[in-house]
Amino acid sequence: MSKRLQNMLYGLVLAVASAAIMAQTGPSVARAQPVVIGVPLPLTGEYQAFGLMMKNSFELALETINQGGGINGRPLQLSYGDDRSNPKLAEQVVVDLIEGAGAVMLTGGYQSDTTYALARAANARDVPFLVSTAAADKITQKGWRNIYRLNPPVSEYTAGFENFLIKELQPKSMAIVYEDSMFGTGAAAAMMTFLRKTGIEMTHLISYSSAQVTPFALRSLLAPLTAESPDIIYMISYLSDGIALVRTIRNLRIPAQISGGAGGFTHPRFLAEAADDAEGMLVVTLWSEQLPYAGAKTFFDRYLEAYGVAPDYHGAEAYSAALVAADALKRADSLGPADVREALAKTRLMTPFGPVRFYAYEDFERQNSVRTQVLQVRDGEFQLVWPLDLAKVPSAHH
Repeated sequence: MSKRLQNMLYGLVLAVASAAIMAQTGPSVARAQPVVIGVPLPLTGEYQAFGLMMKNSFELALETINQGGGINGRPLQLSYGDDRSNPKLAEQVVVDLIEGAGAVMLTGGYQSDTTYALARAANARDVPFLVSTAAADKITQKGWRNIYRLNPPVSEYTAGFENFLIKELQPKSMAIVYEDSMFGTGAAAAMMTFLRKTGIEMTHLISYSSAQVTPFALRSLLAPLTAESPDIIYMISYLSDGIALVRTIRNLRIPAQISGGAGGFTHPRFLAEAADDAEGMLVVTLWSEQLPYAGAKTFFDRYLEAYGVAPDYHGAEAYSAALVAADALKRADSLGPADVREALAKTRLMTPFGPVRFYAYEDFERQNSVRTQVLQVRDGEFQLVWPLDLAKVPSAHH
């Protein structure tokens, strides 16, 4: 037998043997070519705490997805890009993830101004981007066909809180204090609309920039509230400024019910650092482990065990966004942008964050919507107090 024929027969035997092994054990996810999703997050800088919580949550989801067979037998790989919450870096981050890492789609996005720039860059390069967290309304109002959003827009954040105010707290007056970012401005505008509709008096509208978050500056900003206190102070802030605002309000002894419009007020560091000053305050949230969504408590417990702290809604959004992205990639006819968009558009998935379905309404496109809730800080912990059918404890009015 010639050497060439021997080699051919040997190759045939190997091929038959490999096929038999594959039939018994299935394809090796670990050895297959990975499918890459790009994840832009603030991994350094002012909002690092949220970026790291989201990255941790993406990693937990990645483990779950790959243990379940990855993307049709191919492992999922997440490639992270540090946007540092700087809109000027957004385009380069997108280029690095798409051209450098080979991402077929993006997910993530925390701070709204930066995510708006990320979305514009991704759409211009015809790459689908599933926004998990950034909330500014206009992110899904620009007609960008590649932009889908898991979390509700900021104008809807207060829906549950508004019902709570009408049916439970019934305030006659409110002061709004907000950070002058895209997120803060949008949330303040939504609350102002609600106050006009309900006849609740807006006694003060106080805007500040992140550069103003010093004890002296905050005392000056909030001093007018000491002369005539409103029934409720509603704040839209990130983490460090949220802590500083609550401390300042308590130090000034303003006798108002204080409340936070999601953002930084749900982070575990807020509870730890605001401590007793946060007791009794109300906090708008998009998620709680106390909700009856499949997998919500399991995600919470896994995160707590893995990282030693509790996740908030930012973590649940990131974890669920990874599940939604993987589900779409599995169903897509190819990994090309048109097929991925079509698969995202057909998404019908229950996640730990809640049900996910993208649709158009009012001025929004490719937007998911969820029911919002109200938490209250009780004995140093968050308790779900609204809506009543989901609440674990009744609210304690100020």
